[in-house]
Amino acid sequence: MKMNKAFFKDMWNILKGTASEFVHDKVLKMSAALAYYTVFSIAPMLIVLIGLGSIFYGKEAMQGKVVSQIDHIVGSEAALQIQEVLTKTSLQHDNVIATAVGFIVLLIGATGIFGEVQDSINQIWGLKANPKKGGVMKILLNRLVSFSMILVMGFILLVSLMLNAMLGTFFERLQENFSGALVDNLYLIDQLVMIAVVALLFASIFKMLPDAKIKWKDVWVGSFVTSLLFLGGKYLIGYYLEKNASISAYGAAGSLIVILLWVYYSSIILYFGAEFTQVYLRYHGKSIQPNRYAIWVENKVVEKKFNTDIASPVTDKKQHNP
Repeated sequence: MKMNKAFFKDMWNILKGTASEFVHDKVLKMSAALAYYTVFSIAPMLIVLIGLGSIFYGKEAMQGKVVSQIDHIVGSEAALQIQEVLTKTSLQHDNVIATAVGFIVLLIGATGIFGEVQDSINQIWGLKANPKKGGVMKILLNRLVSFSMILVMGFILLVSLMLNAMLGTFFERLQENFSGALVDNLYLIDQLVMIAVVALLFASIFKMLPDAKIKWKDVWVGSFVTSLLFLGGKYLIGYYLEKNASISAYGAAGSLIVILLWVYYSSIILYFGAEFTQVYLRYHGKSIQPNRYAIWVENKVVEKKFNTDIASPVTDKKQHNP
């Protein structure tokens, strides 16, 4: 009993610290910026993912499954809008140069979103790229890491689709031969598998993207909490989008508004998870260290006072209240 009380007390303190850091770092503003970047990156990123997945599934089948997943998350109108963009966006194969240029442009657009996530998590964790070790090599390294994240997402997507297909077939057979109670228990297992898959995605983001030295064992708790918030909130944001009639007032732009709202929410959850990971490690006596390409950043609040006699600024780091 005492152990349970200690656990809940620790979690309450960690959540309070996370909320404080969340407000201090202006995470809502970061999330809005990421939603903006995603509008321009989502189509090329999905094209690259579909292209990778088509090696195993075929292009049409892979695109259909991806759109089906998007439909399940943000609704049919937004999914149809994204499907139309995917249909109209393709590489031109007129000649080798045009194809190469098109692929490079596509890759830059697909990895742009991860560059924004990297900068934001760096800021949340108090890190900054070292100007002495920046330059072209750092830019290329960031793009390589971002492309690696696309490969990781593609792998996780394929695993998720295969698991869903196998579990779906398995559940159909069970419903035909067994009682509903057993099927309900297996449905719970399906949800646990989904939590594990999403947690793996968030853990990969926290481990690979930021310019930080952090062990896999140190990101699992934060990624698990993030996955719970993400999957739980998916139903809430879905209900909100379904019941919010004001979105229809935007007409043809309504589907874009839905995508923006969904990405904005997802960004908030992602950055909250990054804040939680940092506070959790700090609470347990650990810290996130910068890697060879990064340095610490310390923010200080400085108040400037002006002497009216000499008209020169006087800096005072502390304000004393009477």
